[in-house]
Amino acid sequence: MKSYKEELWFQTRSRREYLNITPEVEKALKKSGIQEGLCLVNAMHITASVYINDNEPGLIRDFDDFLEGIAPYDARKYRHHQTGEDNGDAHLKRQIFGREVVVAVTGGNLDFGPWEQIFYAEFDGMRRKRVLVKIIGE
Repeated sequence: MKSYKEELWFQTRSRREYLNITPEVEKALKKSGIQEGLCLVNAMHITASVYINDNEPGLIRDFDDFLEGIAPYDARKYRHHQTGEDNGDAHLKRQIFGREVVVAVTGGNLDFGPWEQIFYAEFDGMRRKRVLVKIIGE
């Protein structure tokens, strides 16, 4: 079995942003040469997520509204802010959207269902952060 690792780096222009990273993950898969296996895509920061869904702008705005409704940014609301941070909401949003996704690799391609794409969700941005892509297989 072979394995391949690549890090993707992002620095968003706003506090919350949703980036379709499917093309970058597909490039990493091609570089790996792996035809059959699994591809892990993992946000390597505790205030960001990786998730799979549809690349539809209205849906992405709905996600953001949903998350803001559950965990709004409010510097007075969270006990975490007693540590000097102001990103308690970002930690909660990450827990809701998760840390990582795993996609099957079949015939050298990501084996998606209809409309599926991989996204990086940033909840405490404007800093450089990384995503791990780890591909294993043959």
